[in-house]
Order: sequence, then structure tokens, then C-alpha cells
Amino acid sequence: MWGFLTGGAVFLQQLINGLILGGAYALISVGLTMSFGIMKISNFAHGTIYMLGGYACYFLGTHLGLPFFVSVALSMLAIGVVGILIERLVFRPIYEGPPLNDLLVSLGLLIFLENGVQLLWGTETLKVSAPYTDTMISIFGALCTLQRLVVLIASVVLIAALYVFLRFTKMGRAVVATSQNPRGASLVGINIPMIYMITFAISSAFAASAGALLAPIFYVYPTMGGMPLLMAFVVVVLGGMGNVQGAVAGGFIIGIAESLGGAYISSDYKNGFAFIILIGMLLIRPQGLFGGKAS
Repeated sequence: MWGFLTGGAVFLQQLINGLILGGAYALISVGLTMSFGIMKISNFAHGTIYMLGGYACYFLGTHLGLPFFVSVALSMLAIGVVGILIERLVFRPIYEGPPLNDLLVSLGLLIFLENGVQLLWGTETLKVSAPYTDTMISIFGALCTLQRLVVLIASVVLIAALYVFLRFTKMGRAVVATSQNPRGASLVGINIPMIYMITFAISSAFAASAGALLAPIFYVYPTMGGMPLLMAFVVVVLGGMGNVQGAVAGGFIIGIAESLGGAYISSDYKNGFAFIILIGMLLIRPQGLFGGKAS
């Protein structure tokens, strides 16, 4: 009986860890799938934008002494503005060019941003302070830091806010219309360049939110965006390219699979479980969970 209870607590512990990780993956992947679904851009620099969110939170919290949640909100705002600049200066000139251009440009942007951060802060790992990092709570016998629950709650709130924006606001409906039919949206008076700019700002802000929220847990360093970017592409393909709901669902599926697989099979191969799921999905349903439909 005791073993059963202990096993249940372990399972719940890993499930909670998976939900937390999945929430972070969803935040990163939502931005990536929006930029692909609306602008048809595979942004390989998206992981470095996640990294910039972590560094922005570090700067605001450590050097300016701002509270953690204020630092997260300002990080999203600041990196959202950076996203607007990137869209206008880097990606806008290549929209009409060959598809290979966005790949090459985004890889160049990735290298530029990583090296720029290294020049400013060096290559050492930086610690971001947060109020709940050392506060432990018990959920039916499963222990978890309050900071990790903050990540999960914040992820759900941000995703819900995005859903409300896309479904119930004029600008959000314009974003959805552009993802479904850009030419038709243009014909009814929607400002397509403005939609592209707003989309990239949201995409960058969501990636930055993940970087800022996870910074106290996983620390901050210049190459921290590599694995999250790879997982985000897995999530986007799993959920359906360009589909926001699919990115959210895929993020939580991959997060839970990684956590449970690492606990019950082997932690050495926890990242591999995501690719096993992806390969299985591509064999059964190549278009992804949500068929690649627009949000």
C-alpha cells in the first residue's frame, strides 16, 4: 500500500513537472507557429529571442532592482519592441524573395544576437533572483517549488489572453483572417504589413515571457535558446504548422512525455521522447494534430 502511494506521488510529481515544462514549450511554440502561419517564415532565431527574454529579466531584476513580475512584464514589452524592429528591418525586405532567404537571414540573425549578448555579458551563466524559488509546496504528496507553479499559471494566463485577443478583438480577428487568406484580407481593407508587425511583436513577447519565467529555474547564458528552439519546432510540427491550438496542445504533450519518460525510462534520453512522438505522428497523421489549419 505504501509503495502504491509513493508511486502515485512520484507520478504526480513528474506530471506536474511535465505540465510546467509543457507550458513553457507552448509559450515558445505559439510565437513560432504564428510567424509561420501568417508570414510563412521559419524563424530559426526564435530561440535567441527566448534567450533575450532571460537576459532582459536578469538586467531589470539584478541591475535595476525591479520586482520579478515587473521584470517579466517589462521583458515581454521590451522584446516585443525588438521583435517589431526585427520584422521591419530584417524580414520585411525578404517577404517576396525565395523561401530559402528567411532561413539564411534567420540563421544570420541567430549568430548576430548570440554574439552580441556574449559581448555585453560574456559567456558565464547568470542567476536570476525570484521570490518563490526556494518556497516548497506539497500537492497530494508531490513536492514542487512555488516558482515552477508560477511558470505554469503564467503560461495558462498568457495563452488564455492570446485566445481572447484572437477571438474577440477586431485586431485579433484581422490576424486570424490574414493567416487564412492574406489576399482576401487585403481586399477587405486589412493592413497586412501592420498585421505582420503585430504578429512578430506577439511572437517575440511570448518567447521572451518563457525565457524570463524560466530564468530563475534554468539560469541565463548566451546559447540557452538552442534546445528550446529545437523542441519548439517539434511542437509546431506535432500540432500542425501554423496552428496556435496545435502549438499549445503539442507543447503540453511534449512536456509531459519528456518528464514521464525521463523518470520511468531514462533521463539520459528524455529529449529523444519528443522525437519518437513526432515520428509516430508523422507516420499516422503527417499534417499534425490539428491538420495545419489556421487558428
